[in-house]
Amino acid sequence: MAASPMFPLGSVLFPHVAVPLRVFEPRYLTLVGRLLDEVEPGFEFGVVLIERGSEAGGGDQRASVGTMARLVSAAAGADDLLIVGVGTRRFTVERWADEDPYPRAELSTLPDLEWSEALAPLRAEAEEVVRRVIARVAEPQSDADVELSEDPVAAVWQLAAIAPLGEYDRYTLLRSTSMGGLLRQLIDLTLEAEELWAAEGGV
Repeated sequence: MAASPMFPLGSVLFPHVAVPLRVFEPRYLTLVGRLLDEVEPGFEFGVVLIERGSEAGGGDQRASVGTMARLVSAAAGADDLLIVGVGTRRFTVERWADEDPYPRAELSTLPDLEWSEALAPLRAEAEEVVRRVIARVAEPQSDADVELSEDPVAAVWQLAAIAPLGEYDRYTLLRSTSMGGLLRQLIDLTLEAEELWAAEGGV
């Protein structure tokens, strides 16, 4: 099994969602350079949540489920690179490989979540809850008006991305095994976040 280039982050990436990154560590500059040189096929790298530790320098504890990201743009700064990736498919880390010259892991792909029109009312409820809670608790509130994809699967992941949740709640969503389960958890976690915000003195 070939090892894929990996980018551990302090945040969760969902499929169909963009992630802008400022790359300055030498090992990740090397990773992006090889992607741009097409040494790694597909211009993709894996993104996993750092559960404990720092993004810089290694020695971190990493989540076992993540999302592949397709590199869509790269711009050179004075001493860094500004790149944008877009989430594609979810994976499970089977084994971390040698991290010289950059983090790599052997991965197995998780199945895509399947959409059914029977889920349309649940999706509508989730969107109403997320947009309402964003408008109430989030600063700034720009995400409350974000347009979602016309593709229903992409739209649900994008909705999860704008929900005002912490990274561990987002990781729970990433590990969903069905589209219905994802939508129900998205509703429940967003309502819990709203209750917590109100208990802490929100208006």
